[in-house]
Amino acid sequence: MSKSLVLAEKPSVARDIARVLGCNQKGNGSLEGPSHIVTWALGHLVTQADPEQYSPSYKEWKMEDLPILPDPFKLVPIRQTTKQFNAVKALLNRVDVKEVIIATDAGREGELVARWILEKAKTKKPIKRLWISSVTDKAIRDGFKHLRDGREYDNLFRAAEARAEADWVVGINATRALTVKHNAQLSTGRVQTPTLAMIAERERQINEFRPKSFYGVQALTDSGRFGWAGGKSGDGRTFERGEAEALLNKLDRLHEGTITEVKRTPKQQPAPPLFDLTELQKEAHKRWGWSAKETLNTLQGLYETHKAVTYPRTDSKHLTSDMASTLKERLEAVRLAPYRKDVAAIMRSGSPKPQKGVIDDGKVSDHHAIIPTEEPAVLERMSDGEKRLFDLIVKRFLAVFSGPYRYEAVTAVLEAGGERFHAKGRTIMDEGWRAVYGLDAEEDDDKKLPPFEKGEKLGIRAFSMTEGQTKPPARFNEGTLLAAMENPAQFMAGESKDLIRTLGETGGLGTVATRADIIEKLFNSFVIEKKGHDIYTTSKGRQLLELVPEDLKSPALTGEWEQKLTKIAKGEMQKKAFMKEMTDFARSAVSEVKSSGKKFKHDNVTGKMCPDCGKPMLEVNGKRGKMLVCQDRECGHRQRVSQLTNARCPNCHKKLELRGEGEGRIFTCKCGYREKLSAFEKRKAKSNTGKASKRDMQKYMKTQEEPANTAMAEALKKLLENKD
Repeated sequence: MSKSLVLAEKPSVARDIARVLGCNQKGNGSLEGPSHIVTWALGHLVTQADPEQYSPSYKEWKMEDLPILPDPFKLVPIRQTTKQFNAVKALLNRVDVKEVIIATDAGREGELVARWILEKAKTKKPIKRLWISSVTDKAIRDGFKHLRDGREYDNLFRAAEARAEADWVVGINATRALTVKHNAQLSTGRVQTPTLAMIAERERQINEFRPKSFYGVQALTDSGRFGWAGGKSGDGRTFERGEAEALLNKLDRLHEGTITEVKRTPKQQPAPPLFDLTELQKEAHKRWGWSAKETLNTLQGLYETHKAVTYPRTDSKHLTSDMASTLKERLEAVRLAPYRKDVAAIMRSGSPKPQKGVIDDGKVSDHHAIIPTEEPAVLERMSDGEKRLFDLIVKRFLAVFSGPYRYEAVTAVLEAGGERFHAKGRTIMDEGWRAVYGLDAEEDDDKKLPPFEKGEKLGIRAFSMTEGQTKPPARFNEGTLLAAMENPAQFMAGESKDLIRTLGETGGLGTVATRADIIEKLFNSFVIEKKGHDIYTTSKGRQLLELVPEDLKSPALTGEWEQKLTKIAKGEMQKKAFMKEMTDFARSAVSEVKSSGKKFKHDNVTGKMCPDCGKPMLEVNGKRGKMLVCQDRECGHRQRVSQLTNARCPNCHKKLELRGEGEGRIFTCKCGYREKLSAFEKRKAKSNTGKASKRDMQKYMKTQEEPANTAMAEALKKLLENKD
């Protein structure tokens, strides 16, 4: 009997598919049933060959070898996952396997994962495509009822491969040229470098900003404060102190004013849109200071392990019309204790409908917004972080069914001495969607004004002058940097409106799936650092921007690429023509670096020597502490000096820093507190009423370290470096 081979992207998804298809027999890297065999990748199993795999001479980085322009590109199995690749290849070559069903993530990169495996395994068998946005049993069953012809996605694969090959050609050649020219570890790429340039530009704006003082006047009454409504722009402020003082002198002896106008305007505010990945990452950073990577990892657990939410890596905040019939079932699935009252209120209508604009087929590309699945979640099985993130998603989902927030905006105008002053407030008519959030949705200006009447006389106790200063733009944090990557228009001065619009339509710099990795890469290459939540460029980062080719610093490059990749995906442009442009660009970039007379200088050299190669070590600020790294890129030795942990100081409750190595490690705090690690472990064990074992303590300390690369992440490291 012939069988279909199903290729999933991850083992966890493969297990879900296998269960639904009745594939219970364990094989070598597979699960088999009567009509299907389910196998899996581990992310990518196949990647692009490194330069030295084209020629051993490329192992040594030399300027005369550049640019390196493979034609054709080679694919190689990733060394750490070769065993699984061989298992998949053997299944593909089985005589009874008559077709392949691609069940990798439904998107451009998911298509690339599967097609590269099929290409390297040299299979020519017919292909079908499973295209689903959640991994619940129902979604999987429905997806297998509506499998698509794999040929429909040939152009999507060509676009994905073109993106990967272009990033390889530009990234590898520009990085090698810069590194060899300046004998320093200098990495550049189509997304990481413009992102770094945006951070540097924001710093320039802050450094060049000159604050200006402004002044206003307010009338203090028993019924509240009224702000001056004058000024050149009518915003109640003047940049001339003398004008404010003259106004104050003019009004000083007045003790009464008249209410000349009471304006009541009915207004309503719709619920905020559903979450896409970037918006959820921004919200998690704003509320809890989570990194983009932390949010994505937590969300992945909600999607894969708990089956509680739909596909995470989406850039859409809308739903498709064919989902309307599933919404009632999703609402029932979240009729859990924290949300029971809100779900009951929504269900009273009998046929709940989301607010206008939530369902819009035209605004959904590969995947719809992140919402709960039809499968009831079990909150008790979730970690604290998973519960918090799930709560954000559920409340945003419930909000769009809960009606608009309705209020009456009230403005009262007080006239005194020929000057107008106003007070603003609002009267809530219907909480609407804000009832879902409770106190979370309260706003400072939700104050209710007294019932003023036109012509009413009001006693004035005093007039006072207010003073403030204009503020520079805020430094980037991970949340606001994600927003700028998604919409970099303000950093594209001089570019065409068409290009800016294209970049906006295609999702900005990077993709929702890669932005977190790009930010991590900038930290790990020490071109940016964190102080508190704010992000700063380092000396290395600022120098790198002086050295890279100009075109690589602008988001416009990504906009131009995405325009062409979209055309390839639609069959309107040949991949070959695009790659010709990319190789020409790589030649130009290498030539510019070679002829440059600019210099790079390490200004963080320490007196310590590398224990491996004997060269001087550099002190750098990692994302969570100081490190010493060897300045020789080929050596790559690193050792930690200190790290910021989640352990709290018993005196001031700030996060403690862990210094030193081995048994001599010591916790320190800015307030002066110091404690040996061994003493900390004893105190921690005691505070846990003696239940904490040595193994528990080791586990706790492991959570304080910067996240270590998993085996799969290590295997994909080189691929990710070329994916930006």
